[in-house]
Amino acid sequence: MIQTPDILICLGYIAGIVGVGLWVGLRKRKAVVASVSEDYFLAGKSLRWPMIGLALFATNISCIHLVSLAQSGFDTGLLNGNFEWMAAFTLILLALFFVPFYIRSGVPTLPVFLQKRYNQACRDWLTIISIVSAVIIHIAFSLLAGGIVLETLFGIDMYVSVTVIAVLVAVYTMVGGLKAVVVTESVQTIVLVAGAVVITWVSFSRLGNWSTLVETLQQNNALDKLSMLRPHGDSSGMPWYAVFLGYPVLGIWYWCADQTIVQRVLGARDENHARAGALFCGFIKILPVFIFVVPGLLAYALVQKGILDVSSVTSVDTNGTPVVNSKGIYTLMISQLLPTGLVGIVVAALLSGLMSQVAGALNSISTLVSYDLYKRFRPDAGDRRLVFLGRVSVLAALVFSIGLLPLLNSYESLFNGLNDVIAHIAPPITCVFLLGIFWGRASARAAQYTLWIGSALGVLVFTLNKVLPESWFGQTPFMMMAFYLLCVCLLIQVILSFVFPMVHTAESKSLFWRHPLDPLRAPGWKGIANYKLQAVLLLCVMIVLYILFG
Repeated sequence: MIQTPDILICLGYIAGIVGVGLWVGLRKRKAVVASVSEDYFLAGKSLRWPMIGLALFATNISCIHLVSLAQSGFDTGLLNGNFEWMAAFTLILLALFFVPFYIRSGVPTLPVFLQKRYNQACRDWLTIISIVSAVIIHIAFSLLAGGIVLETLFGIDMYVSVTVIAVLVAVYTMVGGLKAVVVTESVQTIVLVAGAVVITWVSFSRLGNWSTLVETLQQNNALDKLSMLRPHGDSSGMPWYAVFLGYPVLGIWYWCADQTIVQRVLGARDENHARAGALFCGFIKILPVFIFVVPGLLAYALVQKGILDVSSVTSVDTNGTPVVNSKGIYTLMISQLLPTGLVGIVVAALLSGLMSQVAGALNSISTLVSYDLYKRFRPDAGDRRLVFLGRVSVLAALVFSIGLLPLLNSYESLFNGLNDVIAHIAPPITCVFLLGIFWGRASARAAQYTLWIGSALGVLVFTLNKVLPESWFGQTPFMMMAFYLLCVCLLIQVILSFVFPMVHTAESKSLFWRHPLDPLRAPGWKGIANYKLQAVLLLCVMIVLYILFG
């Protein structure tokens, strides 16, 4: 159990974050703004690149990443680090190809962008999908991971601890809007990274060095855990081609077309800050493999050395073989490896991930409900009415998310469960965004039907996967299933674009690239801050990393 000093550190951290969020919100109220709703939902479009980059990272990294990436490191080694490093490539796509249209069109939400490029039906459908995915993926899964950790360490009922944290996050999110969310996320990112570095450093210190790790893995026939790219037929179900074919489907939706993530970019003060912020986040995404995944790999070695005791999470299967429930491995590392004081810092880091993820999703939900649902039917609604409806939607989303926890807890691996859900949601959205900005003939009716049919197929395949686990649907890895679904969606939209040709409006004509080099024509900032130079540097760094760890 956690000691009193650590409890005080955690309580002090929670109070501090809530205080900062409320201070930003109340201080902001005293300022004169042109639009109350724009200031609340988009931070008055005043965000600079460092804050955007940190906020993107904080919204992406939640408690579930710390817990589940450590679990995956324990089970499969560096393999799931692909979800972190491949994100850098999609952030380059966001910065180069998507950001210019988002900023120049001045859209408050991505569904509005789809309306400008396609039609109202596409906007309505994306709004619904975005709200549902924010509730399930960004809030419910994060609350579940946080609840498991807090229950194990503090002995407090999961639902009690999760509800208290959720209410506190909702308070400063409702008061301060996106500005409060982004400011607190920037602080939380620093705390989260610091906590992850602490447990990585302590684990390395207990093991000795990298050579000891390699030797231990070799002795246990587990050297493949050091490889991020696996051969065909690998037991993980994620060979190298599944990574390169399947991840872009998930990643483009998540980083380029998901409101919860992209809203930080929409709040940028200009196009250069938006691009630089996205690329800055791409550089930060290098870190999780070393500070989130590697600790799980170190934990595996520490167990083999007898330094880490996993008897409390070990059971015996029907064949009498001991099985480690690795879902709680991060909690064991905190409680057994860290001294008093450091435990409180790492738990504060876990809370940082939980609170930043939930806060970001809540703000995005409130934006979608206000702009894309309520204002859709009440176009004359005033700013203050929109903000009020946004705050009500925050409470509704939290209640529904907490109700989903028992269902989501059935996944053996929370991280794989999270990506399994994304794999069946993403394909049609990735399809209509990609064709929308790269192919001028992609038509509105075709996009509309692709979203409808693709989403229905995703639900059907997901259901068959769970109901018939021994069938082709159940045996196909979710990464490859995402790729297959994308291919079907691309085929549907291309064919229907010829059946229902696009009739462009004056606005939609300016929302797709006519030449592959067009995205690079903007001069950008001078020197090392130039987005072209930053994109090339990030690309080179990622290629080198994959050569070293492939």
